[in-house]
Amino acid sequence: MKTLAKETLFYGIGSVLPRLLSWLLSLYWAFALPEVRDIGVLTNFYAWVALLQVILTYGMETGFFRYANSEKDPARVFSTTFISIASTTLLFFFLALAVLKPAAFALGGTAMKPHYLLFLVLILCFDVLGSIPFANLRFKQRPIRFAFIKVANVVLTILFNLFFFLACPWLQTKFPDAFSWFTLERGIDYILISNLAASVIQFLMVSPELRVKFTFDKALLRKMLKYSFPILILGVAGILNQTVDKIIFPMLYPDADPDKANAFHELGIYGQNFKIAVIMVMFTQAFRYAFEPFIFARNRQASDDRKPFGEATRYFILFGLLIFLLTTGYIDIIKYLIPERFHVGLKVVPIVLLGELFFGVYFNLSLWYKLTDQTKWGAYMSLFGFGITILINVLFIPRYGYMACAWASFIANFAMMVVSYFLGQKRYPIPYNLKSAGLSFLLAMVLFGGITLTYRHVDALWVRLLINTALVGVYVAAVLGRNLKLKTKN
Repeated sequence: MKTLAKETLFYGIGSVLPRLLSWLLSLYWAFALPEVRDIGVLTNFYAWVALLQVILTYGMETGFFRYANSEKDPARVFSTTFISIASTTLLFFFLALAVLKPAAFALGGTAMKPHYLLFLVLILCFDVLGSIPFANLRFKQRPIRFAFIKVANVVLTILFNLFFFLACPWLQTKFPDAFSWFTLERGIDYILISNLAASVIQFLMVSPELRVKFTFDKALLRKMLKYSFPILILGVAGILNQTVDKIIFPMLYPDADPDKANAFHELGIYGQNFKIAVIMVMFTQAFRYAFEPFIFARNRQASDDRKPFGEATRYFILFGLLIFLLTTGYIDIIKYLIPERFHVGLKVVPIVLLGELFFGVYFNLSLWYKLTDQTKWGAYMSLFGFGITILINVLFIPRYGYMACAWASFIANFAMMVVSYFLGQKRYPIPYNLKSAGLSFLLAMVLFGGITLTYRHVDALWVRLLINTALVGVYVAAVLGRNLKLKTKN
């Protein structure tokens, strides 16, 4: 447990800190860009990036961990995996170029420019090519280098954005002829160019991992693909559960304009408020980066002690609920991170927070089919969740707008969590402490009810904050204070 906590810290720096910086940057975009709908276009754009990145890596990161830990020659596993990923990425690049213009119009009408998609394709290609070298750093347990490159990528992205949005307006006043090309109306272009430049540099920084003797093992690749394909289905369904609402929203929201102005305006409001709840996503991602290598490495030790898996999930729930209470309890302060024109969508924040917590628990529960090589069950469950997500969105977005998106995510993630638990207990029983998790969740919901009442009935801001602080303190004292006693065996 201490090893897991230590690596969660380092991988948290490498995954959470970049996400935190990216989050702050995206909040800045809402102040810098002239239109709310510009945020909607970016929300739609990056939802596609997340989906396509999962497709283009097709579960090979997890497959790499599985076979690098079991094969005698991890370098052969690495080179075979990278050659496969590089080949499919190159194929994707040329196919995307062939359908650039019609694809852009189909995805977002006149608001989605063809060169936006060109930037998307290039960003994706460099990020996907770097995914296996990053996985190799995790396999070799080099979290500091991993964190450094990840943080450097986001810092560079921020610097490029600051150049365009802060330096260029000032330089334009000093040298109007040299900077006549600059206009805030092209803000989306500048954001995508910044992202692309940082992705190229990130790939160059991780490229030393490619200094290996490349060998290609067809038999190994077939085994890896057989293992990873269900994870691809799982990953696609899983990421769609989180992003499909932002992808299909412009298609489903009633809007007669060819540029889908109203649809992207509403999506911008939802997307910006969703960013407030991204702290739960960051926590889940940091835990995942440490937890996945942890379970495979522990399984390799041939130990039948499964208690640490249950304990890890329990602590994940305890801290996840704390994040939920802190975010909702101090929403009066947090809401000013986004412009006031977006505050109308704050009501989605608690729903999205809990939905992301359920997804994090679902990921923790999913270890049973990864360790038993029954990854097909993960695909089945994710498809089940995706079916719920798409059904609710298709039926209710035209009537309820982005509120349907929030509830669809909540319900789908909860359903997958429950199904994964019962299936896992039949096929790979793990001693989860349901009583502790249930009581903690119940207490958190009661305290959240108190927080909600303060917003409805207490007008003075300082009084609301004082009461909410006391409510969060009750949780910390009653739950964390009693449970935070990690035990190690001598």
